[in-house]
Amino acid sequence: MEAMFYVAPALMIAMAVRALVRLLGRAREVRAAWIGGLTAEARCLRTYTTASGGGESSVSTTLHHVYEFTTGGGRAVRFEESNGPGTVVEGDVVTVHYTAERPERATAHAPAPGRLVAESGCLLAFLGVFIAGCVAFMVSAHLMFSAADGFFP
Repeated sequence: MEAMFYVAPALMIAMAVRALVRLLGRAREVRAAWIGGLTAEARCLRTYTTASGGGESSVSTTLHHVYEFTTGGGRAVRFEESNGPGTVVEGDVVTVHYTAERPERATAHAPAPGRLVAESGCLLAFLGVFIAGCVAFMVSAHLMFSAADGFFP
């Protein structure tokens, strides 16, 4: 039974670390696309939403866009991006930013480095506090079980 006090927080920490890695990786990709200096006109091929939650919790929806553009070298690239503007609909043409090395990691978001840093920083801080709380819980559980061993020989 004691193992659950270590396993559950360890799994939660693993999920938080995975989220951190994905967050920082995508932030790095978006920043590189903005700095890369390459732009193209892309057509929105499709929009759709996904929903999560429900039941006892609130429902949140995410808007996704699927874009296609042609690089300067003539290569056709299709990519999907979430949390885009709700005003972009199928058939619209938007400007995308990409790097020559990885055009499939393009973004249709307008350059906003300050906003990217703020969003990433807030999520990084939240996940850091979450991980610290899990570690504190595990340490507290360990101390509690160690003290209980002294009472019950």
